[in-house]
Amino acid sequence: MNENKPILSIETSESLCGACVYFNDEKFFEASIRFKNIHAEKLFETIDYVIKTAGIETNDVGAIAVSAGPGSFTGLRIGMSAAKGIAFGLSLPIIPVPTFEALALQIAAHLPDKTEFIIANKVNMEEVYYAKFKTVSNLLDRSNNYIFAENLKIINLSELDILSKDCMIFGNVNVFKNEIDKEIKLNLHSGGIKLTAPSPVFVARWADLFGSDLAMTNYDYLEPNYLKNFIIKERKNV
Repeated sequence: MNENKPILSIETSESLCGACVYFNDEKFFEASIRFKNIHAEKLFETIDYVIKTAGIETNDVGAIAVSAGPGSFTGLRIGMSAAKGIAFGLSLPIIPVPTFEALALQIAAHLPDKTEFIIANKVNMEEVYYAKFKTVSNLLDRSNNYIFAENLKIINLSELDILSKDCMIFGNVNVFKNEIDKEIKLNLHSGGIKLTAPSPVFVARWADLFGSDLAMTNYDYLEPNYLKNFIIKERKNV
C-alpha cells in the first residue's frame, strides 16, 4: 500500500451505494446513493464520479478499501467484485474493512468518551447481527475512536432488549430509550434515515487507521464476511 496515494473506498453492505477517494481527514471526495437494489447499476458510475471529482486518474489510487460485511449478501458481493476488478486491473492491494467497525468509527466521533453503544442490523425476521462498542478518546492520536466491548455475532431478536440495557442501539432495529438518546441519534441520522452502514469516507478512514496489516494482493479467495450461510429455499409446487 502506497501511503502517498489516496485510498478508493467502496460501501455496498446495505441500501447505501457509495464510494470515496480519500487522501486524509481534511481532503476526501465522497458520493453515495441510497436506493434499494441500485448497487449493480450505479456503483461504477459513482466510483467514476468521485475519481473525476478528485481530479485524479484511476492509476493514481494506492489501495482499494471495501466494506466487507456483515450485510446484504448481494450488496457485499457486488462491492467485493468491483474492488477485485479494479484492483486486478491496476495491480493494487485490497483492504477488507469490517463494516460494523467502520460504522462504529463514524458513530464514536459523535459520542463522549467511555460511552457504550450497540450496532444491530437485521439478518431476518428473527435474528440480528450484533456488536457492542465503547468509545476511547485519543486512540492512535485520533479522538473518539472505539474498542470492542462485545464481539460481532448473530443473536435472536428477543435477546437484543436484554443485551442493550442502558446502551444506545444503532442500525435498522434501533429504538430510542430516552430523550438524550433520541437527540444524539437524530443528529447522526441524515434526514431521518437510520444509520445502518458506514459512509464511504469512514470505510476509507478505518482502512487508513487500522488496515495496513490487512492489505492483500492475493485476493482470489477474498470473500465478504457474511457471518451466516446463504440458504436458497426451494419452492414447493402445490
